[in-house]
Amino acid sequence: MLIETEPTPNPATLKFLPGRTVMDAGTRDFATPEEAAASPLAQALFDLGDVTGVFFGRDFVSVTAAPGVAWRDLKPDVLALLVDHFAAAMPLFRAHAGFSVPSAAAVFTDDPADADIVEQIKELIDTRVRPAVANDGGDIVYRGFDKGKVFLQLQGACSGCPSSSATLKQGIEQLLRHYVPEVTEVRAV
Repeated sequence: MLIETEPTPNPATLKFLPGRTVMDAGTRDFATPEEAAASPLAQALFDLGDVTGVFFGRDFVSVTAAPGVAWRDLKPDVLALLVDHFAAAMPLFRAHAGFSVPSAAAVFTDDPADADIVEQIKELIDTRVRPAVANDGGDIVYRGFDKGKVFLQLQGACSGCPSSSATLKQGIEQLLRHYVPEVTEVRAV
């Protein structure tokens, strides 16, 4: 089995492409070993000791190395785990694993009066932003809209990326403000 790798804008994160579907629908971000307990693969990656983040996309796995860890040392171990997992067709999640939002992620209750605005924002994120962010090994999740401010959560390679604030301000914020005049600011949560 051949697994391709791609760099991401985040130098601490590599994107691994196993040549098959990883997630049938949605994405899943693991920022701690405790969250990774829901997935045998994510847990095995965290158990390497030098991994601080795992992200499952549709056809890729992004892995974030701990500060000071060289990818030349970590990459062979990650590749071996991924090959073993996918070659054996092991399940991605444990049977009892739920898909709840991590408690650290702020989620806002949108004002029903803003329903049309929120729908426009979500549509732009899904059609214009998410595909680009997925190409970089991550995802972006809508978390809320309040008085002109859009709250988004960056996941995978995008979380902690040095260019993430530029992406939010010069990219996503400008796009949303152009198409949705009610948007005044974009913030990461």
